[in-house]
Amino acid sequence: MPFADFFSAEDAPWTWVPRISDALAAFDFANAPDQHTDIPAGVEVSGDVFIHKSVKLPPYAVISGPCWIGPEVEIRPGAFIRGKVIIGAGSVIGNATEIKNSLLMEGVQAPHFNYVGDSILGNRAHLGAGVICANLRLDQLPVCVKTPQGKADTGLRKLGALMGDEAEAGCNAVLQPGVILGKRAAVMPTLAFAGYLEPGTIAFHRPVIGRLPRRD
Repeated sequence: MPFADFFSAEDAPWTWVPRISDALAAFDFANAPDQHTDIPAGVEVSGDVFIHKSVKLPPYAVISGPCWIGPEVEIRPGAFIRGKVIIGAGSVIGNATEIKNSLLMEGVQAPHFNYVGDSILGNRAHLGAGVICANLRLDQLPVCVKTPQGKADTGLRKLGALMGDEAEAGCNAVLQPGVILGKRAAVMPTLAFAGYLEPGTIAFHRPVIGRLPRRD
């Protein structure tokens, strides 16, 4: 991926999100080699878009630039890629998945009915069917994140999920704005998770057990 200079591992991960547009602005779309030349008629492409010649394209999808799609990526029917998106090699963008202003590293799987907005997904991160990376607070105030060092104000009105390498979110989970999942961390299906999840840990549901009212 030709964008390493824009995303330093020394920087806080949420600072990477505003740099996506800068990285794409520096890319020479017009002269990039290995461009895909056989775009299906039903795939609508607009703006500055690089699609590697090895990308598997569906019969229909919408891809709006600026956007860079790396080698061996699979785009499935109905995908909606709507600008400021970098997709690393070997990733899968699935049926009815929508992505905007996000960086997907290599081998990322967003294969079924996912929304990924203003997010960073690490190498081989995986979203189960229906996972939503929410990117806007209900009160629309700047997103704060929880870290091992404490709470941090990102200054960003929109910020989705920050997922480490091989992190997972189960089917129909909702990752709340500013979620940070450490490497190989996992969120159980249908869970709405907020905050920080340590590497190698799993977020489970916390059942609330009440008592039925007595019948006189």
